[in-house]
Amino acid sequence: MLINIRTSEANKTVVQELTRKVFPGAAENYISRVAFAYSISKGEYFDPNNKEHLLDNRGKEYKDDILFGNYREYYFAIICQHYQIYKTDPNIGKYIKMHIDHGLSLMNKLFEENKNYSGMDFLLEQIDNGIEFMEENSVSDGAIIFDEYTRKSRITEKKYYSEKIKINVGSTFEDEPIYFNLNDTSIHNNAHVAVAGNTGTGKTFFANKFLRQIVEESKGEVNFIYLDFKGLKKEDEKALQPFFDKTKAIYIDAPQKPFPINPLAFIDNINEKNKIMGINKFVDIITNYSKIGKVQQQTLKDATRLAFANAKNGEYPSIKDIYNNIIEVDDRPSTLREIMQNLSELDLFETKVDLKNSFLNQNYYFSLSGELDKSIRFTSVFLIINYIYNTFMNMENAPIEGICQGMRYVFLIDEAHVIFKEKKSQDLLEKILREIRSKGVSVVLLSQGIEEFNQPSFDFSSMCETAFLFDIKDKTNLKMIERFLGIGDKYSNKLKTSMENIQKYQLISNLKEYKVTELFKA
Repeated sequence: MLINIRTSEANKTVVQELTRKVFPGAAENYISRVAFAYSISKGEYFDPNNKEHLLDNRGKEYKDDILFGNYREYYFAIICQHYQIYKTDPNIGKYIKMHIDHGLSLMNKLFEENKNYSGMDFLLEQIDNGIEFMEENSVSDGAIIFDEYTRKSRITEKKYYSEKIKINVGSTFEDEPIYFNLNDTSIHNNAHVAVAGNTGTGKTFFANKFLRQIVEESKGEVNFIYLDFKGLKKEDEKALQPFFDKTKAIYIDAPQKPFPINPLAFIDNINEKNKIMGINKFVDIITNYSKIGKVQQQTLKDATRLAFANAKNGEYPSIKDIYNNIIEVDDRPSTLREIMQNLSELDLFETKVDLKNSFLNQNYYFSLSGELDKSIRFTSVFLIINYIYNTFMNMENAPIEGICQGMRYVFLIDEAHVIFKEKKSQDLLEKILREIRSKGVSVVLLSQGIEEFNQPSFDFSSMCETAFLFDIKDKTNLKMIERFLGIGDKYSNKLKTSMENIQKYQLISNLKEYKVTELFKA
């Protein structure tokens, strides 16, 4: 696939001027390569169908093999990775053009405003920034495993339920019940579940019934957390009261009521190496969802280290302690100050909690108000996810007794398509799905569509062995549905018929205890 790329007319002169300043005597395609990389490094995303993003084609023309030389495949790979698309995507040429035009504009402005700034200064600074970025992004998504002494003093070993958990997921149209044997290893390799469906199709009703039965079947030994990223309205809260009563779930309406964890408590405050790793991970979570710069990252890291150093008698600092340290060294308005101030003043988390009295032995419905700033909601959710993940990964495996996998917990995440949209978030979810099942934890992902599960870098539905599909917008895309359900095209005709006839509170599944793609009532 050969692509011709033209810069905008406005950037035609810019190419010549920047070449003279940055690469004197070099071919003009060099500056366009640098401009492309500079734009990508800024983390910008463009829409090829947006006329404001896609400028005119009256400037400098390049064939892609001339523009990128021997490194053509690398530049294409950068675009594919950045936009999570395949190498045959027809918009690749547009993406390249948009980033070249964007990079040229940024560089032109930079050199216009800094007359003494040389091309060598620019290149060395950007290379240095790139190295720093790689080092900072080397923070592992993996759990921080405590040594034996720390584990015993901090982690309460949550009991597991070793008997079969049999869930009624619906019935046939002849009212015969359909059961899902959640932890039967002779039928299922894991207890992870994917549920997709439009708003109003019965997806949430199904999820609540699912959790309620798990609590009942396990005699209350298997607990759950329901993470509701979009927040509950007052009328929804009232409608869910019977669910709260039956499951004895504690409703946390953030920010009206704090969540009973200190998110800093996943950091090992005894082992110095683990402490550094934990602080770096905390900073990485804040950075990822607030987009703070390098200097602010270092300020946050220093403030967190100081907060731990000032904590007495093995106690943990609070978010407020870190915020107070930040404002002592930097009194200027900044993104870091804003997000840490909000996390501190909103009291989203308890400051002091008994680590041995684990919140994992209760059921929680955690609702984050939609009125909260998006970065606050993302950061809060991932601090909780990270805390739960690290806590379980420091427990012993839940053994298989007979054919039943011991079960401890259900981790239900609503609006998963929003929460795990970014690559960093996807990496964390993949790690959780792979590792946490041996600890007796079932992850249940709810989403409005199925395309969010099938990411180019990773197919989440493949890690959720059991999938339930309600009515969706793109129900004619049989290939994508087959991939979501993990089935072959031999079911295509039946799948097509079922999706054409599907109604509210009806669904299909890949459930091994029932007929694949056969419609049934939720």
